[in-house]
Amino acid sequence: MSYLEYNRETIPTGFAKVLYLNWALVVLLIAVAGVGFLMLFSVAGGSLSPWAEPQMKRFALGLTLMFLIAMVPIYFWRNLALLAYIAALLMLVFVELFGSVGMGAQRWIDLGFMQLQPSELAKITLVMLLAAYYDWLDVGKTSHPFYVLIPVLLILIPTILVLRQPDLGTALLLLVGGATVMFCAGVHWLYFAVVALIGSGGVFSVFALRGTAWQFLKDYQYRRIDTFLDPESDPLGAGYHITQSKIALGSGGWTGRGLMEGTQSRLNFLPEKHTDFIFTTLAEEFGFVGGVSLLMLYIGIVAFCVVSALKNKDRFSSLLTLGIAGAFFLYFAVNMSMVMGLAPVVGVPLPLVSYGGSAMLVLMAAFGLVQSAHVHRPRGRA
Repeated sequence: MSYLEYNRETIPTGFAKVLYLNWALVVLLIAVAGVGFLMLFSVAGGSLSPWAEPQMKRFALGLTLMFLIAMVPIYFWRNLALLAYIAALLMLVFVELFGSVGMGAQRWIDLGFMQLQPSELAKITLVMLLAAYYDWLDVGKTSHPFYVLIPVLLILIPTILVLRQPDLGTALLLLVGGATVMFCAGVHWLYFAVVALIGSGGVFSVFALRGTAWQFLKDYQYRRIDTFLDPESDPLGAGYHITQSKIALGSGGWTGRGLMEGTQSRLNFLPEKHTDFIFTTLAEEFGFVGGVSLLMLYIGIVAFCVVSALKNKDRFSSLLTLGIAGAFFLYFAVNMSMVMGLAPVVGVPLPLVSYGGSAMLVLMAAFGLVQSAHVHRPRGRA
């Protein structure tokens, strides 16, 4: 049922909106960010610079952004979905032509005060547009081939642009995130079965065409796969990251070595210790207990989002919340799997914990949309 079908009197107004915020979700987000500040303080040797202090400022800005977005009625964001999606695509094209290059990839737009990564925006705007599309579409047409093709194209366009940067990790998150919204919208499972079969054929082709002029992936991406399958084959080269990560994870034991006592990070054996591999620093210093505690905080965030979505009778709001919850789940699940050697290293940061500006601000804006959907959901007359 559409948002506009409900009487406006059922929606909170003015200061009352603050009371209807999902404050449990706010507390969990602050708790996770606090873990990030502590770990960035630790990897810097007990100093707020160069990572913890800027991260705190970004989170404060992100928290403000989340509250501001939450106060705006959800139908405004629904009406803005197509424009936001187009803007994200234009930024991806701009990156392709004029973007800043870092670590062998062209992914950023230099704004002077920060490096903006448009692919982060694409993840959220894609979810917004797909939620708006299925809100507009008659439920009976959800699995019609023509109406399935449209969202597939909407997903593939930004995915292809991101693959050209190249950024395999974000491209996979776009694909799976878009598929999550389609599944939640009620698209028939046979479509996903067909895609799975095609994907299996694609994986076979990726390996079959390696070393030819038609290979799908870059050479370094193939090396990441090789490292995932057998990291000990090149422990000082391509397998160095994951080998050191496993050493750090194992040395933490049950309760860890203690804050700033992790040898792998303190002695700089652990690469990217403040970004992609920050979870291993946490596990080394606080052990299995610390790692599971962070995981429980993440699961709590996803759970609150899912409960809010299930209680929301507005189709757009429900699908938007589920899509963002799914994207957030993929973030931490892929990162943790990656650093534990359960998945190839694809350069996905740990949400709200890894150092970075674009990812944090976009993620907080996304939770602002979740809060807007929660605050403005129809509750019925008193």
